[in-house]
Amino acid sequence: MNILVIGSGGREHALIWKLAQSPRAEQLFCAPGNAGTAQIATNIALSDNDIPALLSFAQENNIGLTIVGPEVPLVEGIVDVFEAGGLRIFGPNARAAILEGSKVFTKELLAKYNIPSAEYQRFKHTESALKFLKSNSTYPIVIKADGLAAGKGVLIISNHAEAEAGIRTIMEDRVFGDAGNEVIIEDFLTGPELSMLSFVDAHTVVPMVSAKDYKRIGEGDTGLNTGGMGAISPNPLYDQELEAFCLTHVIHPTLEGMRKEGRPFKGILYCGLMLTSDGPKVLEYNVRFGDPETQVILPRLKTDLIDIFDAIIDDRLGDLDVEWDSAAAATIVLASKGYPESYPKGLPISGLEDVDSSTVFHAGTKIEGDSVLSSGGRVLAVTSMAPDVAEALRISYASIQKIEFDGMTLRRDIGS
Repeated sequence: MNILVIGSGGREHALIWKLAQSPRAEQLFCAPGNAGTAQIATNIALSDNDIPALLSFAQENNIGLTIVGPEVPLVEGIVDVFEAGGLRIFGPNARAAILEGSKVFTKELLAKYNIPSAEYQRFKHTESALKFLKSNSTYPIVIKADGLAAGKGVLIISNHAEAEAGIRTIMEDRVFGDAGNEVIIEDFLTGPELSMLSFVDAHTVVPMVSAKDYKRIGEGDTGLNTGGMGAISPNPLYDQELEAFCLTHVIHPTLEGMRKEGRPFKGILYCGLMLTSDGPKVLEYNVRFGDPETQVILPRLKTDLIDIFDAIIDDRLGDLDVEWDSAAAATIVLASKGYPESYPKGLPISGLEDVDSSTVFHAGTKIEGDSVLSSGGRVLAVTSMAPDVAEALRISYASIQKIEFDGMTLRRDIGS
């Protein structure tokens, strides 16, 4: 079949790379794609948010399956639009995608169905939020914009002055636009973080192999939060007992709650968890593959990814035996200088053709003539597989020595 992947990052390159391994894949398209996807698929110059144009392209090019990478089109209802047009598309519909689209909705769902998470308060007005802060004497706290903010709408606050400034920045200065119409103020949780991704259809949950990502820009988990500076799989903190607990007390109750709310979910469910002294607690839900977790999970997948997507769409995931490679994987993100704040673009990248022991997934790149140039904050993700994580990391770091672009920024402590 002809397949369309929507998105332009490292996650989408990894998806295209895995889909291309299937004998069922005829022509692959990526909208808008990047320099990496262009090596495997045909890039289409369409925004991943231009749903009418994407629908027209899929209809005109006999697309048998569309896979949505980023969250914005899912929250905006691309699955509903494509299904109404008679097309097969993988991902949750708009009513289910609210799990990522609204932090207020998710917190209230978790509270209603007794799913462990941080205690919180919600606020629609600056004045009420500031009044609450005046009575609060416990720091640090977390302030979250309700809506989608490209992963930047979560502020970790250490004192009252920061808290007041954070509220005003979100609700008055509108730095995140309409995503800041409401805010949540919640308790700060401590402990190791865990990413748990699952394939989900109407009846079945199949957890993927575990992964751990590293969000902070600086070594030792310091500095600003990013989209992710690296990842490893498996996660050394994850075991069968923890998986069973999360399925019983988090994943299944969440999906049952969504069904009771008239919002049945199917697709990829990403659960971000904090392993606190009181047990695992939900930090967030995403409704699609994580990035850069995808770059270490998909290389370990042995089952045909198209077969999995088809089974989920048709609600027969339980009939499929999803198999994984026992090898470990590690990815190191190469970012632009200045990321996650302002950073330059259009920088030439050299040495990519010299990497032979790792897979280089492109995140923020573009082709200009015969050159590959940077076009985003996270530029590349260098992924390797090996019998264990330590060896996979060694290979990735060795491969990185061959790659150059001005101001290339990375963490050298991924996996430590």
